[in-house]
Amino acid sequence: MTNQAARSAPEVTIADIILPGQTNNHGTMFGGEVMALMDKAAAIAALRFCRNALVTASSERIDFRTPIHAGEIIEASARVIYVGRTSMITRVHIFAEHPLVGDRRMCTTGYFSMVAVDGSGRPVAVPPLLRADDLAEQEWRQGEEIRRMIDARRRQS
Repeated sequence: MTNQAARSAPEVTIADIILPGQTNNHGTMFGGEVMALMDKAAAIAALRFCRNALVTASSERIDFRTPIHAGEIIEASARVIYVGRTSMITRVHIFAEHPLVGDRRMCTTGYFSMVAVDGSGRPVAVPPLLRADDLAEQEWRQGEEIRRMIDARRRQS
């Protein structure tokens, strides 16, 4: 492990408004645009947690639940939920909001594996995650499950 002190993971939010150029012929946001925002939010959450350079290793279990329309306000909410020796699993939720009515719904969920690296791109240790409540423990178990899926997939390839 590491001799660094355990840290809590801050919740990171990014808001944006969806413009017509970000949508397909149905007027809904391109999935790749959603994933790019999710990756950015995951990176910021992991950076704020470990305070170290990092790279995205994988995206996991991205579920597009409801479409996001042009003109809607979206918010990405991300937090590190699991920490290994050099990697972190970050949970990301995307919410959409009608700008005039204020109705808000969860649209997309996913998990990203981020790896801390040194100046040469080699993995380096990250601090332990402080798990202060039941929600943090539940999310830790979700992160463990995702980590096992990643490991199993790597063993197969």
